[in-house]
Amino acid sequence: MADDLYTTLTWLPTPPADFRERCRAIVASSEPAGRALARLATHALGENQLRHLARAIREISDAGRSLEPLSSFKLGVVGNGTLEYLVPLLVASAARHGVALECLSADFGQTAQEAFDPDSLINRWHPDAVLLALDYRGLPFRFDLRDESAAMQSVDAAIGFLKTLRGAFSAHGNAPSIVQTLPPPSEALFGSFDRCVRGTPRALTDAFSIALVESIRGSQDVLFDVAALAETVGLANWYSPKQWNLGKLAFDTKYLPLYADHVGRLLGALRGKSRRCLILDLDNTVWGGIIGDDGIEGIVLGQGDATGEAYLEVQRAALALRDRGVVLAVSSKNDDATARLPFRGHAEMLLQENHIAVFQANWDDKATNIAAIASALSLGTDAMVFLDDNPVERGFIRQSLPDVAVPELPSDPALYARTLAAAGYFESIAFSTEDASRGDSYQANARRVELQEQIGDLDAYLASLGMQIDFRPFDAPGRARIAQLVNKSNQFNLTTRRYSEAEIAGLEADPDCFTLQVRLFDTFGDNGMISVVVCRSVSPSDWEIDTWLMSCRVLGRRVEQMVLREILDHARTRSVRRLIGIYRPTERNGMVRNHYEKLGFALVNASETYEMKWEISTDVEVAAAPMTVVRSGFDETIPA
Repeated sequence: MADDLYTTLTWLPTPPADFRERCRAIVASSEPAGRALARLATHALGENQLRHLARAIREISDAGRSLEPLSSFKLGVVGNGTLEYLVPLLVASAARHGVALECLSADFGQTAQEAFDPDSLINRWHPDAVLLALDYRGLPFRFDLRDESAAMQSVDAAIGFLKTLRGAFSAHGNAPSIVQTLPPPSEALFGSFDRCVRGTPRALTDAFSIALVESIRGSQDVLFDVAALAETVGLANWYSPKQWNLGKLAFDTKYLPLYADHVGRLLGALRGKSRRCLILDLDNTVWGGIIGDDGIEGIVLGQGDATGEAYLEVQRAALALRDRGVVLAVSSKNDDATARLPFRGHAEMLLQENHIAVFQANWDDKATNIAAIASALSLGTDAMVFLDDNPVERGFIRQSLPDVAVPELPSDPALYARTLAAAGYFESIAFSTEDASRGDSYQANARRVELQEQIGDLDAYLASLGMQIDFRPFDAPGRARIAQLVNKSNQFNLTTRRYSEAEIAGLEADPDCFTLQVRLFDTFGDNGMISVVVCRSVSPSDWEIDTWLMSCRVLGRRVEQMVLREILDHARTRSVRRLIGIYRPTERNGMVRNHYEKLGFALVNASETYEMKWEISTDVEVAAAPMTVVRSGFDETIPA
């Protein structure tokens, strides 16, 4: 049933029978809790189970225990409906998406008061974002059939009211807003003619949602398309007149887990937790049948056959994801040459070999192959989604590689593509040209790894790449990508400090900050922005490296030496004598624990639990790597 997909989140596995006992066991344990909580959250939890999980999260947090590797997030919630019932579901669902959420909701009907009063509960709390959970009943619309001009002016008034709310939360606490589009009421006045009469609720809410998208474009605020969500499940299902009348519940409570999951996806995206790679099984997933048994003529794929068209939809979905930057890979138990036959010889295949960044077809177990794919792409397994029709393989991967997302698939392949889309693993809050080319970038990186294995000698390999490194300070064109990297980079990230796009803009203008955005080009193409650096002046002669992160895709190419050379060159031109490096350990960034030591810094002090401080004189000379340096946008001139 289609409705089951959205009411019970059927892409997630069934919760364990002892779910409550597991919650209690995590609370009672002295072991780190974040990973265990996240794994429990990745089940199809109903409202009551979500509340139990939220209670466990609160108890662990209140006890002062770490929730790593979940990323902390403070969310304020305001709206025109009853909100208290929603908060625990948001907390539990956020864990599913890698976020340790604290949530503070406003009292009923207190949206404006919370926004405009600098001493309100939410403003004093300084949240990371505020969810504006408003529907058409909470905005100043004028549904006037006789005065279209007044009706349309009320749309402008509603947009203006939201802009004022967003501005107030930003001014008082620098908090971006998560802003909802508006599902229209399901009841029509004119039937199909409703959209033609400007004063109808349908026409005004449609106009509002269009204007809302334009109003947040280029801002730090985030769109939550609740209108699309409601239309997916059906407006008459979404709205419950009885529940609104009884308790001012903005939508039917059967969709609470779905709504909370969508908020969790946005929070995960804000913290860089969205998945980046789709790994495809082949037999009975990308085509019907078994290529090794049925041969290229016997597999089911193509137009004119209902089942064959279902598999084409899976391929279309995969290609559409690739076009927006998701990397595609294959993991199939097959002989390699046999697995490639449909890609090379089946006229109906939409997916081609050149769309696949890493092709693993062999008789190893799929956990081994998925780990190899992650290694080839320089991605963690928490960036992976694995699509497989076989429930045994799905269960094996969940057990062997629990960080990999593995959607449950229905028995009917016609619903595979819809299920993958409904799961929302690739949630995004921005889209750029660089995002669109990410699939090509990762594919090129896999070819670099293959080339290195062929050449063997590292120096010869690096020289063969013809690398060009591009340095420039933070600027408006790069701001969105910089913020994206700062908020999603976890492994090669020395301090894991997070900054919003507005805060990035502030760093650009701060005279006490030195910033770098770094791009790398080579014979395989543009690697995109691969490093971000922020240095703060802590005295006339000292800089502290506040942020240094790099893409793991460029490890082993001596980029870090070139970045340090650049920092030191600029420091000397500003009479800085000492550079201070900070390493703040997390569960994810152990790979850079010795980063500063490898670069020649001397250890000043260390703490196993909080931070290590290193320093180096700016007089030191760092050997150059085999790459061309290009600079632009700096005030000072660096000697050649």
